[in-house]
Amino acid sequence: MSDPGRRPPDPGRPGQPSYDVPEPRPYAVPDSELADTVLGRLTTVYPAAGNPFRAQEMVAYMKGVAPFLGIRTPERRALARTVLDGIPRPGEDDCAAVALRCFALPEREYHYFAVDYLRRHVKRCSSGFLPVARRLVTTVSWWDTVDHLAAHVVGGLVAADPALGAEMDRWIDDEDLWIARTALLHQLRFKEDTDAERLFAYCLRRAADTDFFLRKAIGWSLREYAKTAPGEVRAFVADNRSLLSPLSVREALKHL
Repeated sequence: MSDPGRRPPDPGRPGQPSYDVPEPRPYAVPDSELADTVLGRLTTVYPAAGNPFRAQEMVAYMKGVAPFLGIRTPERRALARTVLDGIPRPGEDDCAAVALRCFALPEREYHYFAVDYLRRHVKRCSSGFLPVARRLVTTVSWWDTVDHLAAHVVGGLVAADPALGAEMDRWIDDEDLWIARTALLHQLRFKEDTDAERLFAYCLRRAADTDFFLRKAIGWSLREYAKTAPGEVRAFVADNRSLLSPLSVREALKHL
C-alpha cells in the first residue's frame, strides 16, 4: 500500500521536506531479550548487504529524509526473514523495544523493518501501545513510514479498541501534520467498518489546510472509502466541494 503524494521540493530547501519535523518526546524503551537478539542479528545482516551506490539513489528518491544502506525491498524482506528465524512470538514490550530501537538507528531500512514487524504483530499489542505508535509517527517523519503506521498499526489498534477513536479525535487537530495525517488515514482498511461520520468530519476539520500531505490524505481517505460506499463519498464531495481543495476533490473522485 502506498500513496506517497509526492510534491516538488521546496525551492528554499532543495531536495528536502518543506517543513520541520518535531523532535520526539523521550520514551523509555522496555527491556527485552528478544529485542537484544533481533537487533544484534539485524545490525550485522543489513549492513553486510548494503550498496553505497544504490543508497545514494534511495536517499535522493526520499528527498534526503534519512540515510540508507542501499537494500532493495525484496532483498530487505528476505533478510528480515533470516533475522527472525527461530525468534519466538513477541509480547507488547518486545514489539515496543524492537520498534523504538530500530527507529533510533539512522538508516531507513531499520525503520522499515520495524514497521513490517509491527504490521505482523499489531494484534499482540493492546490499546496501551498507542503512545509508542505516536512516537514512531513523529520520528524521522515521512510518508514512507507514516502511511503504513497509520493504516496498519494505528488503524489496527483502533479497530481492536474503538474507544481509541476519542484519541484520534485529538490527533486530527494536532499541530504535527504527520499526526493529523495519521488520523485521516487510520481507517483506510476498515471498509464496511469505517466510521463515515468521523471520516467526513476529519476531512472538513482539515479542509482549510494548505499542506500538500494533508490535502492528499483527505482525498486518499475518501477515495478508499468510495470503494465501499461510492454514493456517500460522491454526495459528501458534492455538498462540500467549495470547502475541499481541488487536489482533495480530484483524489476522492478518481475512480468514481
